[in-house]
Amino acid sequence: MKAERVLAELNRLRQDLDKDPKDSEWFTLHHAFCFISYKMGDFQKYLDENIKPGDEPEFD
Repeated sequence: MKAERVLAELNRLRQDLDKDPKDSEWFTLHHAFCFISYKMGDFQKYLDENIKPGDEPEFD
């Protein structure tokens, strides 16, 4: 599974919300997105080690 696909979905979820730093959902998604995007290599390694073929969800 490619880390970019997961990051794209996280970004889509983040953009579905109004940008409001006081909203806990937006705040959480935004900072998770930022952190993961800065640590793409580490996130890809995590996915490679933890997601088995066929375990990934269907993304639209």
